Amino acid sequence: MADKKVKITLVKSTIGAVPKNKAIIESMGFHKLGSSVVKPDNAATRGQIRLIAPFVKVEELD
Repeated sequence: MADKKVKITLVKSTIGAVPKNKAIIESMGFHKLGSSVVKPDNAATRGQIRLIAPFVKVEELD
């Protein structure tokens, strides 16, 4: 998992979401619905993804 990456796409609106989840989504770099970010595949990123799973789609990159 040293140099693996994941592509995360925001697919659901955060209206009505818990403030903690909104903060996680904002801190990951999402600006609007349909936007994507590429992050390293590590434990910290996986923990964030687990918390915001209903709002995102995850693809693994090589």
